[in-house]
Amino acid sequence: MELGDKVKDVITGFEGIVTARASYLTGCDQLCVQPQGLDKDQKPIESRWYDENRLVVTQASAVQLATVPFAPQLRAGGGPQDEAPRK
Repeated sequence: MELGDKVKDVITGFEGIVTARASYLTGCDQLCVQPQGLDKDQKPIESRWYDENRLVVTQASAVQLATVPFAPQLRAGGGPQDEAPRK
């Protein structure tokens, strides 16, 4: 399973898009599943973490991942803008 795949939990039926992956030293791999849509208060439904072996892909590459070009000019102190003059 890849980031951006639409998946379904085979136990609960919970569906959504894979947005993150965690690999643990114990060998357990989990995926964060973000459902589409809003709850009754018109807020995004909270994502949930599932063991990878509980999920099945229902649509590969349902969401295309954005690519961010490497910007060597970025510094630890902030974005690509010049530093503000010091007085």
